[in-house]
Amino acid sequence: MTAMKGDSEDSIESMRPSSLQVFANSSTLHGMSHIFAYGHMTFRRFLWTLSFMGSLSLLMFVCMDRVCYYFEFPHITKLDEVAAPNLTFPAITFCNLNEFRFSKITKNDLYHVGELLALLNENYQIANPHLAEPEVLAFLKEKANFVNFNPKQFNMTDFYNRTGHDISEMLLQCTFRGEECIPLNFTTIYTRYGKCYTFNSGLDGNPLLTTLKGGTGNGLEIMLDIQQDEYLPVWGDTDETSYEAGIKVQIHSQDEPPFIDQLGFGVAPGFQTFVSCQQQLLQYLPPPWGDCRSEPMDSEYFSTYSITACRIDCETRYLLENCNCRMVHMPGTSTVCTPEQYKDCADPALDFLVEKDNDYCVCETPCNMTRYGKELSMVKIPSKASAKYLAKKFNKTEQYIADNILVLDIFFEALNYEKIEQKKAYEVAGLLGDIGGQMGLFIGASILTILEIFDYLYEVFKDKVLGHFLRKRRPHRSASDNLVIVLPVLLCMQMFFACLLLGVLIFLSFLFVWIVLLNAACIYLPFVFGSNSGK
Repeated sequence: MTAMKGDSEDSIESMRPSSLQVFANSSTLHGMSHIFAYGHMTFRRFLWTLSFMGSLSLLMFVCMDRVCYYFEFPHITKLDEVAAPNLTFPAITFCNLNEFRFSKITKNDLYHVGELLALLNENYQIANPHLAEPEVLAFLKEKANFVNFNPKQFNMTDFYNRTGHDISEMLLQCTFRGEECIPLNFTTIYTRYGKCYTFNSGLDGNPLLTTLKGGTGNGLEIMLDIQQDEYLPVWGDTDETSYEAGIKVQIHSQDEPPFIDQLGFGVAPGFQTFVSCQQQLLQYLPPPWGDCRSEPMDSEYFSTYSITACRIDCETRYLLENCNCRMVHMPGTSTVCTPEQYKDCADPALDFLVEKDNDYCVCETPCNMTRYGKELSMVKIPSKASAKYLAKKFNKTEQYIADNILVLDIFFEALNYEKIEQKKAYEVAGLLGDIGGQMGLFIGASILTILEIFDYLYEVFKDKVLGHFLRKRRPHRSASDNLVIVLPVLLCMQMFFACLLLGVLIFLSFLFVWIVLLNAACIYLPFVFGSNSGK
């Protein structure tokens, strides 16, 4: 009787479905109910197992492809035309291509800078008298007579300021949006071209000017006298003399200093030059999606980072390191180079840095910048009909008007601006959407499916593992207990498939957390550990 009772209990126990079968038949994971169907292993269950494993493999392949694409950090560029009720007028900087007025050079100036300007040789004699005009030669002979001359102290900053072209003499006419402007509306600034002037700089305490319409007559129009009679005679190649006649102009935002010797465009006398502008707002992405610089500028000279500010800051540091002085146009309070230092060190060093040394000044593109696109056109001035009138108006000859007068007209083409923006082509939300969609397509899983598996493993752990140790402590065990406690091999077989699925889903979960953390690190770490290049 006892034996029959034991056999019936064994039979009932063997017919009872395992906990994995119960879980599989109630799980939302597709295919599980067919793989772990009640009863013996059949060919149908084998096909379902192959199908499920194939789908799982495809899921892993597609997910890894999406993850690899995400870590390429792709971006797209968006271009948009934006209409505006008004636009801030840019800063306009111009320089005469002649740095020093010949008539303002004194005997003391000639003694100190004559060789630098190639007017005198190293023996303080006129360098090339056969090339000089008679009146120029007479002027130089008088100034270059250093017999019994006692040289005085010389200051390069004062020399640049005193001999540079004066805006009050150059500016013949000026209007902005039809209203007259005067020399006081221009701010003096020094560049490598010497004494220059900026309109609408924002540095004089006045509010920035705006324009309400596009087209000519709604911007800045100036008539200038370039004063060719004051140009230094050119008898040799130096960095302080120019072969050209006219002005150099740069259109830039108020947030960046002018870099006119490399970024400016020329305007010639005898022409009216029309410059049609369009404001462009550029927004770039920082690493790893792009190459722009997002951290603030570490400079004692400039507060706002820009490529031109970086270049000027770098050139200043380069001269201080190599020549122990700075040029007049460079920022700071360090000692200004003497004429001898200009000739022997500063000019050659700066030329080498600009033309050949590409490693010292590495200036990255800022993440936000304003640029102005330009279209130039010109007409001849004066016409035959206006030559006599202009000559009489300015008390000059017609030839002087043709050789020295220019008109510059700068305006916005239309009252809109161009916005060029880099955007992330593939973000975390897109990656999660793709992975979630593929999980649903291939195995019908979701976040809740992961929770189901966690819940199942918790119940198994609580019922089998913890129960096993609790029952080992009991002094007496029944036969049914002995069946349940034969656990290690049975439990491993039972949980293998669940652990495989769980491993895949946990991998995807940890991958999600890792991507989120890495995404945050890519955004915030550049602010903490900024690169030192271009500082």
